[in-house]
Amino acid sequence: MITSTKSEALFAEALRYIPGGVNSPVRAFRAVGGQPFFVNKAKGAHIFDVDGNELIDYVGTWGPAILGHAHPKIIQAVKNAAEQGTSFGIPNPLEVEMARLVCASVPGLEKVRMCNSGTEACMSAIRLARGFARRDKIIKFDGCYHGHADSLLVKAGSGALTFGHPDSAGVPAAFTQHTIVVPFNEPEAVRAAFAANPQQIAGIIVEPVPGNAGLYLPKPGYLEFLRDVTSADGALLIFDEVMTGFRLALGGAQGRFGIQPDLSCFGKIIGGGLPVGAFGGRAEIMDLLAPLGPVYQAGTLSGNPLAMAAGITAIKELSATHAYAALEESGAALETGMKNAAKSAKIPVQFNRIGSMFCAYFTDQPVHNLADAMKSDRARFTKFFHGMLREGVYIAPSQFEAGFISTAHTVADIEKTVEAAAKVMKAL
Repeated sequence: MITSTKSEALFAEALRYIPGGVNSPVRAFRAVGGQPFFVNKAKGAHIFDVDGNELIDYVGTWGPAILGHAHPKIIQAVKNAAEQGTSFGIPNPLEVEMARLVCASVPGLEKVRMCNSGTEACMSAIRLARGFARRDKIIKFDGCYHGHADSLLVKAGSGALTFGHPDSAGVPAAFTQHTIVVPFNEPEAVRAAFAANPQQIAGIIVEPVPGNAGLYLPKPGYLEFLRDVTSADGALLIFDEVMTGFRLALGGAQGRFGIQPDLSCFGKIIGGGLPVGAFGGRAEIMDLLAPLGPVYQAGTLSGNPLAMAAGITAIKELSATHAYAALEESGAALETGMKNAAKSAKIPVQFNRIGSMFCAYFTDQPVHNLADAMKSDRARFTKFFHGMLREGVYIAPSQFEAGFISTAHTVADIEKTVEAAAKVMKAL
């Protein structure tokens, strides 16, 4: 049984000083009811809350913890960097090493600029695309979340979707008038958008594997289509790989699918658990950034030495080990187990997975885009979430978030998770 006395007290105090008691909306458990718990320790694939409960974690800091929490090499790298100073505001050698590693890992990436969050990376990439193409309009896909920049909070995913507010108050309509939203996995909608806006579209921004409305995969040939349609029109293709970058493969989704976008956005894993963002692409595009070009972007803590040290260590560890093969094996085991549990319980579940990312939708129909995802039985998901929590397994507190497996998840962790799911599903 999960106890929560200390968490409840902390949440009550947090409500006095923090809006909603949380510093990021989806943490508030509003989508599933109840109150959030507070964690004071994480190690490997497990988290430990203030009440002494131990949980198998499939949120993984919402993606960055691909090597598990508190990886000893990352902890040591951060300690070593901190001893030299926590921030300089001056170029440091770790920035150069990080840029070299990222460019060497991702196909077609010639130059990269570090920033401090995925939101900042996507916002900057779009500004750069507009500056390069000298056009104003951007195409995005409903359910894809690219951070909370004003022009991107249109039919967004992640927390905005979870709370039923895909558009945000405080964003003037004029800020979004150049954002065109179309359904994912539907080529004709994209063609129609280009036809209706000839020579006006600067680019398409897309999560190559959308993970902010749960998780659904691109249909065969769809990413190739996006590459072709943008090239034909003179628009740029921007891959938001904040979530998929260095997770689906060392080269991200673009490496896995063999598609080379014009610009790419990164975050999460490349910070090794510390705040980070980055965007990069062809040199001719990136050189439009200040101080070389007219597109302005800056950040006091960009290239922070602690984040660089942690991220460099994470990338090197992923490169030097059989991490991706292990993640694929664990993902396949979890997928098989969860599908069998659902079948045994006679519960309709679509278990979408690619590599170490997954999502279970409570529907009997395949999920290929946001409209399909919205058909999932969210009331049933809520019961499933709380049931799994009682069994010691923590999944994202929203139907519309992806789950993440780390190299620290053991065979025993996967087996316990499947056993818990089978028990919980039978009670739904």
